[in-house]
Amino acid sequence: MTQAESMSAMSQEMQDCVAACMECHSVCEETMSSCMQKGGHAQMQIMRALIDCADMTRMCADMMMRRSPLSAEMCAMCAKACVMCAEACTAMPDDPQMMRCAQACRRCAETCRAMADMAM
Repeated sequence: MTQAESMSAMSQEMQDCVAACMECHSVCEETMSSCMQKGGHAQMQIMRALIDCADMTRMCADMMMRRSPLSAEMCAMCAKACVMCAEACTAMPDDPQMMRCAQACRRCAETCRAMADMAM
């Protein structure tokens, strides 16, 4: 992203990506809460993936909103975290919250990959 681009208004693609990141962050947080309320021990791999994804999506949205020159690289990393989280969530296909989370993660990964590719 050039300096001129970073000072311009956010493109529709960037706005869509920020919205997808914020939605994914919210759903990951809700899913973590759901796992904790159910008791038992949620698989650590799933919880780690949820935490990583929630943190990455929030940071990615923040960086895009402030037009960080690092946002393209962050979008690429965020897409990777989202794919990992979606895969972890699909380990529990009978849980509607997990499936909702996997869907939000896949959408976020798609928009983040598109943003990362646009900047290259």
